[in-house]
Amino acid sequence: MKTAIALRHLAFEDAGILGSVLMERGITLFYVDVATADLSQLDNAKIDLLLILGGPIIVNDGALFPFLASELALIQQRLELGLPTLGLCLGAQLIAKALGANIYPGKQAEIGWYPLRLSSSAQHSPVKHLSSEMTTMFHWHGETFDLPAGATLLASSDRYENQIFSWDEKVMAVQCHPEVFTASLEHWFVGHICELSKADVSVMTLREASSHYGPKLEQQACLFFTDWLEIIGL
Repeated sequence: MKTAIALRHLAFEDAGILGSVLMERGITLFYVDVATADLSQLDNAKIDLLLILGGPIIVNDGALFPFLASELALIQQRLELGLPTLGLCLGAQLIAKALGANIYPGKQAEIGWYPLRLSSSAQHSPVKHLSSEMTTMFHWHGETFDLPAGATLLASSDRYENQIFSWDEKVMAVQCHPEVFTASLEHWFVGHICELSKADVSVMTLREASSHYGPKLEQQACLFFTDWLEIIGL
């Protein structure tokens, strides 16, 4: 039996569509809540896929959240071993940090539905399913990162150059949110209402856009995740 571990930073930011794809492929998904877990007890050799989920904290906030050091150490070890790893949002930033890249605030928060611009390398990768011709992407981030040495840039947006990159054949970092189920976004609107108000983003407008774009993204995200799992042998 194949096993996936999802490092979770916030209860409602879960694996979403990826969790459903894993279940369909007979891969068992376990959640580890990193804020309270002892990550030293995790054995990378026994984890077929490590999924690092999103959250509202910042990678460089190690003084506030000491568990980030343990999380980064786990990710660094996994990358050294060349094991399948996928980071979403904060997870993508953690992978970038583990690879030695700088993490810093973006010029402007990107919250809402905006298309991706794919690189030429993406045309022959699972990211092809997330092109602007196929779907509109959901975004929720204010931080960004430099592209790590040896990484291949796969997708950008107008506000953030580094949205998706691959490193080695089994590591993918996705700054945006292809994993979201449309209905589950109501939890995000409640949980992040302070951030939405600060960014002057209307919940009503965001809900309407989600209803319009969400179903298509769900379809394309299934194709994206399925293709990627096939490539990495899961």
